[in-house]
Amino acid sequence: MSSRFDPVMLEILWRRLISIVDEADAAVARTAFSSLLRDAHDYTCMFTDRRGRELAQGTLATPGQSGAMALGVKQLVQRLPADSFHPGDVFITNDPWALAGHLNDVCVLSPIFYRGRLVAHTACILHHSDIGGRVASDNRDVFEEGLFIPLVKLYDNGKLNQGVLDLVRANVRTPEQVNGDIRSQVAANHVCAEQILRMLEQYRMDGLDDLADEIIERSERSLRAAIAKVAPGLYRAEGVIEQVQEKADVVIRCAVHIDGSDITVDLSGSSPQVEWGGNVVYNFTYAYVHMAVKSMFDPDIPNNDGAAAPIRLIAPEGSVVNCRFPAAVAARMQIGHFMTEILYRALAQALPERVIAGSGGTPATMQVFYGRRATGQPFHTVLIRGGGLGASTVRDGEGCFIFPANGANTPVEILETDSPLIVERRELLTDSGGPGKQRGALGRREVFRVPKDAYAPKGAISLAIQSGRFRLPPEGLFGGRPGASARFLVNDEPGNPYGLTQLRSGDVVVMDAAGGGGYGRPQERDREALARDVAEGKVSRESALRDYKAEIDP
Repeated sequence: MSSRFDPVMLEILWRRLISIVDEADAAVARTAFSSLLRDAHDYTCMFTDRRGRELAQGTLATPGQSGAMALGVKQLVQRLPADSFHPGDVFITNDPWALAGHLNDVCVLSPIFYRGRLVAHTACILHHSDIGGRVASDNRDVFEEGLFIPLVKLYDNGKLNQGVLDLVRANVRTPEQVNGDIRSQVAANHVCAEQILRMLEQYRMDGLDDLADEIIERSERSLRAAIAKVAPGLYRAEGVIEQVQEKADVVIRCAVHIDGSDITVDLSGSSPQVEWGGNVVYNFTYAYVHMAVKSMFDPDIPNNDGAAAPIRLIAPEGSVVNCRFPAAVAARMQIGHFMTEILYRALAQALPERVIAGSGGTPATMQVFYGRRATGQPFHTVLIRGGGLGASTVRDGEGCFIFPANGANTPVEILETDSPLIVERRELLTDSGGPGKQRGALGRREVFRVPKDAYAPKGAISLAIQSGRFRLPPEGLFGGRPGASARFLVNDEPGNPYGLTQLRSGDVVVMDAAGGGGYGRPQERDREALARDVAEGKVSRESALRDYKAEIDP
């Protein structure tokens, strides 16, 4: 193809764009108040061209946010009149249907002007640990889930709209933390804008339009070329996802149609939206569909508007994968995270070497703790954690990952600093990885204790959980066995993972994350690898004999 840029210069400019957005990303890590952001990295920075087309995103972006932003920011930018944007403006919203699917994901959007002309937009989404509301998966509509911020200006021509921050403060449990995190987002956007202007000045560019066209066109061509190499056809899969207690399970039906360089993902026939917080908005469904397609066909191309162009998504409105307002959506990851896995299953016959079995970190486990310390000071903290990754055709599953969400496991020390809880144990679970020619990764156990005098008199610590895999474990592929299921125990008794749990002094909580599914028939596993598994405590001798049909000499 003809190019408007010298190939060397194009590569230099592309790397510069990534370094810019990564610098904005680092600004959040340095300035955010919440450990969910500093340590678990549950946020995404990106910027677009002046028309709202995604141009670059942070290297450590989470797919659910970045994919949803790619659609959402473009729609917001194109929906607003051109005269809506001025130098110094900063917009804010957490509309789940406009962006990333639940109220906790707050987006701060800033237009970028160069020499009096609008040249780009930069955006930062943070998963705020506290947005008010009733924190539980079993909410029945979005009004129970917290503060809903429509698209408004946080700064107008550089002047702070203090009323917006006051409104937020009045609706959350930890106002200093939340407002501090919002200011961190503003700082990230400022860093991104300043560095883009510096780049334009350094390379004597009038704007980003030509560069954006070049990068987006090349990305689209690359992905289309990869799709075109796969045999055309219709590939189907069905996934069953456990619902809240005493409700029918959710069914996701997926048909993937490959036609030349186009790929259509049709989710028609999936369950209707549910009366709890697992509902998924279109943008979030699309985000994990896009993640699956890109990771299978062309994982190394840049994430931008071009990488999304070959993908068409059909998700009927009113279904659990494209819910209508005002559905409850706070726990949308409990269903939305499965989109990638179900697409892998559909395309496993066509691309067996590019998929993995079910993972224990699908969905991620999120635990929200809040209450008041013995001093009366409020606390509100979020712990996210992964499970065993599914195995692939060439290797065992890896350690405990939050897949496909790409977050980080919260360190023990951070949880004990942010809350009165004591973590008594964190360990891998023997035999929890699904048996297979390639073994699924082990699941993980964490044990928390509520010490005496942990909270204010007549109080308690509230625990809300978003998770899954308690009844339906991660599936194996091509003869591989399922991984172990997740568990939630309070004082050795099964707890309700969907409602609010009130913890008192002395209570002990056990959370087991699921293990990954195996890949291939267990009897075909290399005996030396199995012997190492037994020696390292990953597989018991009993499991080796029962599942792998091998007697391992200790």
